Amino acid sequence: MENKRTELKVSAIRNGTVIDHIPAGNAFQVVKLLNLDESSRQIYFGTNLDSKKFGKKGIIKISNKFFELEEISKIALVAPSATLIEIRDYEVTKKGKVHLPETVEKIVKCFNPKCVTNIQHIPTKFKVIEDHKGNMKLFCKYCEKTMAKENIEFN
Repeated sequence: MENKRTELKVSAIRNGTVIDHIPAGNAFQVVKLLNLDESSRQIYFGTNLDSKKFGKKGIIKISNKFFELEEISKIALVAPSATLIEIRDYEVTKKGKVHLPETVEKIVKCFNPKCVTNIQHIPTKFKVIEDHKGNMKLFCKYCEKTMAKENIEFN
């Protein structure tokens, strides 16, 4: 009896970042959010992959890219279960879960059309909060409106 191959092998990256444990439905959103769809870097992308921990997950490997704090905050807002793995010379040099920031500045647009940030183009500032059900929400410093995750639009 022949052994059937049950896993897909993807080339290791020499230098770059792996974003693992992305909720399967959010993988495309992470690609777009980080403008990876316009990148000339080598990118491996998978979604709806089997995961013992999450059932299904997404993963993105980006060669020669290490993320800044602002980019990590964006990832955390749409994929709070994600893990970032930095690789240098084929070795894992740093690995950790993304964490929601306490505040989000400039990267998210307020959903309230009457907010001063939309009228006078003032940089936005939100406090990251949780509602009584544990859902992440953003509270606008200026108009004091609370925005649900599904209303988030990035600048």
